[in-house]
Amino acid sequence: MYSFAPLIVLFPLLGFLINGFFGRKIKNETLVGSIGTLAVASSFVVALLIFVEMVGSPVEERKHIVTLFQWIAAGSFSVNVAFQVDQLSILMTLIVTGVGSLIHLYSIGYMHGDAGFWRFFTYLNLFIFAMLNLVLADNYLLMFLGWEGVGLCSYLLIGFWYDRNFEKGTTGDAAKKAFIVNRIGDFGFLLAMFLIFNTFGSLTYESVFAQAAGFSPGVSVMFWITLLMFVGATGKSAQIPLYVWLPDAMAGPTPVSALIHAATMVTAGIYMAARSSILFSLAPATMEIVAVVGLLTAFFAGTIGLVQNDIKKVLAYSTVSQLGYMFLAVGVGAFTAGLFHVMTHAFFKALLFLGSGAVIHAMHDEQDIQKMGGLQKYMPWTFRTFVIGSFAISGFPLLSGFFSKDEILWKSFADGAPWMWVIAALAAGVTAFYMFRLVSLTFLGKERFDHHHVHPHEAPKTMLIPLLILALFSIIGGYVGIPHVLGGHNYFEEFLEPVFAGANAKMMLPMHDSAALELGLMAVSVAVGLLGMFAGWKIFTEKPEIAENTAKKFSGLHKLLWNKYFVDEAYDAVIVNPIKQTSDKFLWKIFDVKIIDNTLNFSAKFVEATSNILRRIQTGVVQSYAVIFVAGILFILGYLIVW
Repeated sequence: MYSFAPLIVLFPLLGFLINGFFGRKIKNETLVGSIGTLAVASSFVVALLIFVEMVGSPVEERKHIVTLFQWIAAGSFSVNVAFQVDQLSILMTLIVTGVGSLIHLYSIGYMHGDAGFWRFFTYLNLFIFAMLNLVLADNYLLMFLGWEGVGLCSYLLIGFWYDRNFEKGTTGDAAKKAFIVNRIGDFGFLLAMFLIFNTFGSLTYESVFAQAAGFSPGVSVMFWITLLMFVGATGKSAQIPLYVWLPDAMAGPTPVSALIHAATMVTAGIYMAARSSILFSLAPATMEIVAVVGLLTAFFAGTIGLVQNDIKKVLAYSTVSQLGYMFLAVGVGAFTAGLFHVMTHAFFKALLFLGSGAVIHAMHDEQDIQKMGGLQKYMPWTFRTFVIGSFAISGFPLLSGFFSKDEILWKSFADGAPWMWVIAALAAGVTAFYMFRLVSLTFLGKERFDHHHVHPHEAPKTMLIPLLILALFSIIGGYVGIPHVLGGHNYFEEFLEPVFAGANAKMMLPMHDSAALELGLMAVSVAVGLLGMFAGWKIFTEKPEIAENTAKKFSGLHKLLWNKYFVDEAYDAVIVNPIKQTSDKFLWKIFDVKIIDNTLNFSAKFVEATSNILRRIQTGVVQSYAVIFVAGILFILGYLIVW
């Protein structure tokens, strides 16, 4: 089955080409949506068959390189279009294609009647194609091709409704912001690739990692390679300071939000760090930076989510916060725990975004949760699935998010530092609070919408079926990684262990076998989460005056959170506006107009003036030409005689 791996990438490409060339002519929306959905679902089936064969084969036979053709060959530099099929890539492929196919199915109902229906599915298929190249590549250059591909598709999808406005301008402005901010991070990744080739003479994983195994931890070049890689990851995976594009990405259609936030683009940075685990393990200073940035991002974004009223904005800051947890895990060397949270997060975050889309669809594009309330009785199935997703992300015991988040919290204590665990546990409590604030203001309490203009209703089956499937996996998805302290078997860790064996050997992490300590910390984190859930439900369902009084009492803090710590304003003042002013007043009006344009104009005028002089020689009189020839000959003879 391994030889069929290229089909995983081929099917979405075919879907993109079919809908791209013929979608406008196909008048049947169901057919267009089915083509796009089946393309991704077919990739999922192939990936699933490969996974089944992989699980049934010996560990040493689970890694295969499938080469299609030589891509670039120049001197000593050579790169193939080749796919590396191993435990890590097949896991990410299953997540991308599995959740992606459900989002495609959901989109058939959500985008019904949209004038750009065929174009939307064309972009979705291209997005999946790029992401699959990213996770299956056997070299950094092909990974970078997919990396840039998802960046391009995010621009197309976020700005899909380019004629609509949102709070900061048009959706096109949000798309440009995402594209430009990601280019900043991508430049770091590009520099990292240059440094990798300069150090190892190759960009192929096998060659780079084999040579890196001979290095000792703390080598300077490894610090710079991994730091530049992390710069790339902060852009793509929305970490401080390049997270600002992700909340604005909510301007796109809700399925786009689910696709970008849940299973694809934002996890690219986590995957890149996990794939390069041997390099990161050789740079302990970078690992500390990654852990601290991830931890601060988790808490920072979580506090902003406390006061947001846009249903998708709450989930957007939640995504930034959860990505912070994943980078915290990577930073303390718990690569498996970070990927475990990538998987469970894909389930419950896709569920929550698609659930929010069902609400927006039912409320005629209203996204302000202050104008909702009481939707439980109108949308019972959406409510049930949304609550399951909220419980899962809040770390409710025995749901998927509980197992993955607890694993990260324990690793942050055991392999990081106790203060990391404290901040991460507080962030978990904050997550639980704002999620149940969201549930309460959206589905519970009194109705705050205008019945004359809004008639809430349950979503159609094409939208409900993905919600039900994702809700199921949000419940059971974590049981592949039950920790040993609870008497379970962590199959997830066991499956990925060979991928990270080299990195683990380099890091020499301390051993902590205190079951009592782990259980105690687990109990505290669960208690913090339950307290946050209860407070969010109680306050915003039964005692909203508490929230109002608290906001008035701490008006300065509330204003700070409401304005997202004024980060966007600071960036505008320090970076964006000075660049605009410099571009407008100097680069355009002085450098472009006065220097470049005048230089070009002067050259044209010089040629014109010279031509006016020289053209006088061209009289058309043969006798004049003969006189000039003779004069020239006499001049040359005189010159030769004198010298």
